[in-house]
Amino acid sequence: MDGADQLLVLGAGLIAGIMASTVGVASIVSFPTLVALGLPPVTANVSNTLGLVPGGVTGALGYRQELRAHPRLGWLILTCCAVGATIGATLLLALPPGVFEAVVPWLILFTCLLVGAQPMISAWLARRHGDDATMQPRHHLSPVTTFFATVTGVYGGYFGAGAGVMMVAVLGLGTDLDFKVITGLRTLSLMVGNVVAGLIFVVVADPAWDAVLLLAAGSVFGGYIGARIGRRLPDGVFRVLVVIAGIVAAITLF
Repeated sequence: MDGADQLLVLGAGLIAGIMASTVGVASIVSFPTLVALGLPPVTANVSNTLGLVPGGVTGALGYRQELRAHPRLGWLILTCCAVGATIGATLLLALPPGVFEAVVPWLILFTCLLVGAQPMISAWLARRHGDDATMQPRHHLSPVTTFFATVTGVYGGYFGAGAGVMMVAVLGLGTDLDFKVITGLRTLSLMVGNVVAGLIFVVVADPAWDAVLLLAAGSVFGGYIGARIGRRLPDGVFRVLVVIAGIVAAITLF
């Protein structure tokens, strides 16, 4: 990579870190950037996962106050996503590369749908909870919610773009936690998924280490910045920009 390419990857890491800690979408920016620079899709995904690990760590640290509110849930989410990410990373490396290349554009479009639908899901949940005054707050994970949290971890280990949005949907439907706590747990789930999948990739895959280091340098700052602004950022305009970026990325990959 020349100097311009290096700055592009560094900037992509910064933006990805911010997006991971706010709306829960990171790879929609960083993954297409690596593909556009000529990396094969599987290599780009492996490198992207490793490069976003520091951003996940700083993002989780930024939400440490929210995570302290329900420590048992944090450990359960950590376990679910670690198991799921192991399965997802194994599938990525075991399946033929053509499968990944065919599936990724559709995964990105599905992610965009989730990002766009998130306000409607939140509004529906608010109405449902408001209509049932006898419902006891659900501050634990049911077996069904635990299963879908693990499935989200599998997706995160396999690809990951939009895994944070999926986790928000799973926790929003399956619990009555404060949204800030859900956001913190979501950020933790992204970190765990990237760490576990990244450890596997280091051992058995062939990352592009120059891209990994540049993404890491950008995401380590982006993750913390995103966590600091995530509590107060109105995400309407930001959500529209994410959807547009995802559609453009999917069209490019198609």
